[in-house]
Amino acid sequence: MAQELTHPSIKDGWFAEISNTMWPGQAMSLRVKKVLHAERSKYQDVLVFESTDYGNVLVLDNCIQVTERDEFAYQEMIAHLAINSHPNPKKALVIGGGDGGVLREILKHSSIEEAWLCDIDEAVIEVSKKYLPEMSKSYADPRVHVHIGDGFKFLAEYKNQFDVIITDSSDPEGPAESLFQKPYFELLKDALTEKGVISTQAENLFLHMPIISQLKKDCQAIFPVAEYAYTLIPTYPSGSIGFMVCSKDKNANVKKPVRFEWSDEFVAKNLKYYTKEIHEASFVLPNFAHQILNKD
Repeated sequence: MAQELTHPSIKDGWFAEISNTMWPGQAMSLRVKKVLHAERSKYQDVLVFESTDYGNVLVLDNCIQVTERDEFAYQEMIAHLAINSHPNPKKALVIGGGDGGVLREILKHSSIEEAWLCDIDEAVIEVSKKYLPEMSKSYADPRVHVHIGDGFKFLAEYKNQFDVIITDSSDPEGPAESLFQKPYFELLKDALTEKGVISTQAENLFLHMPIISQLKKDCQAIFPVAEYAYTLIPTYPSGSIGFMVCSKDKNANVKKPVRFEWSDEFVAKNLKYYTKEIHEASFVLPNFAHQILNKD
């Protein structure tokens, strides 16, 4: 009889996401039905469990990355805020995002001819293909190209190549820390085409304002357009997560979609969160955040 999998982060049938630095004094807990996969990859701790209420859950270094129940709120927004801010996106790149969810959203755009993904940890891709089929089905699309390796090195080799680049990173600890620093955004700009757009995971307004403020300042020093938006998602710390959306085009207005090719029927069938109205509303910040991030 096979031994039942366990993981040190799961106690008394509950997984608890606890951090002393990124969200001190609070935790997110999910009830566990069954541990599906647990390993230490070359880069990080990889855990997948079936929860009682949120479907299958991917956890990296004890931090929830996606759950089957609410992943769409993040994947749709980080992808479509950027892609619909570009007039004619044909070639897109995802840095990170090994679960395949952002790729899935990119492929909903008919103009996309190539969708690249660069992830340093192949283990994330493999477990996602096995346990997160609604996200990882994107890998079967012939437009998809996968590169296993370091995002910095990949970007350095591709100058003026991508219309849209989306950084689907975990929090700025461990292997993802460098993805929040100024040299990375300089590489992103160089890898973009003339009117290129980026979006990147940009943390929570209630927990990480110093990080977000510095991130926006760094992006504004590199891109002529840099704006912060956010989405609601229950299983991320404090229930929301933000994005920096930047454009190389000084005349761009990323706060409104410059394109929207989908019919009402397509939206009803294929999108659960993103709409034209949500695109615009996501940049409207609560006053405490507006005073810090949008002050002159």
